[in-house]
Amino acid sequence: MKKSITSFLSLGLTASAVMVLLACQSGTTKTEDKPAKDTMMSMEKDTTANIFEHMLVDNKKDPSCGMPVTAGISDTAHYKDKVLGFCSKECKESFQKNPEAMIAAAEIKK
Repeated sequence: MKKSITSFLSLGLTASAVMVLLACQSGTTKTEDKPAKDTMMSMEKDTTANIFEHMLVDNKKDPSCGMPVTAGISDTAHYKDKVLGFCSKECKESFQKNPEAMIAAAEIKK
């Protein structure tokens, strides 16, 4: 009798263990680890928004549009031994057409 009780308990424990293992695996499905579309978009925005650090340029504002360089610099130019930061390629091109008229708006750092 003692042997049959031990066998019964052993069988019960084995069955319970199998059920737990099957239950844990049945709810999982294999998915690919791809970033969500909105995550990829935000990464693109973050990597192109501020190419240059504002501390590396000699001006406080974009001389073409007046935007503070702390908001983001995407292009630079050298002018009279100074490195100027611009918010866009278009602002840089505008400055290069008539730099003397726009340099005062750059607010050169001292």
